[in-house]
Amino acid sequence: MSRIGKKPVQIPSGVNVTVDGSTVTVKGPKGELVRTFSDLLAIELEGEEVLVKIPRTPETAELSHEDFKLTKAYKAANAQQGLTRTLINNMVVGVTDGWEKQLEMTGVGYRATLKGKDLELALGYSNPINYPAPDGITFEVPDNTHINVKGISKEQVGQVAAEIRAKRPPEPYKGKGVHYVGEHIRRKLGKAAK
Repeated sequence: MSRIGKKPVQIPSGVNVTVDGSTVTVKGPKGELVRTFSDLLAIELEGEEVLVKIPRTPETAELSHEDFKLTKAYKAANAQQGLTRTLINNMVVGVTDGWEKQLEMTGVGYRATLKGKDLELALGYSNPINYPAPDGITFEVPDNTHINVKGISKEQVGQVAAEIRAKRPPEPYKGKGVHYVGEHIRRKLGKAAK
């Protein structure tokens, strides 16, 4: 049994959660998120909590609890229970507090600037790189070497941050490039002096 999957997701005040079959809609102060989950699980609203349960089908209704745990349907649902609960929790956190990834640039002349909503990156190439802001994502540039990617979808924030990092990944000799704040870059020794 998934220990995380059995925990209920608490719904804070100001957040509205509706469940329609396997589709969950979460509305909050920062926006609205909709996601469809697997049909193998039963998602239920009980008061101010969302529960993710493994339902019994008519074929498995007569089985004992131990025999039910050995069925393929149970094993497939059990594999997704914790993930589904975590994704619903991430949706609730996203519409209340939002998600953020912080990037940092290291290197001579590497800088970021905001052009309206879009990001312009100078990363040592002959031309600057323009990165348009996708829907639901906002960029903040506190100084010219730091970028904050913010949004309500954790998945989208992580994807956008990874795409920006991929424009110039950190290299292992001097550590130049775009990296996450707090990320450890494994360094290599250069040629040994004779």
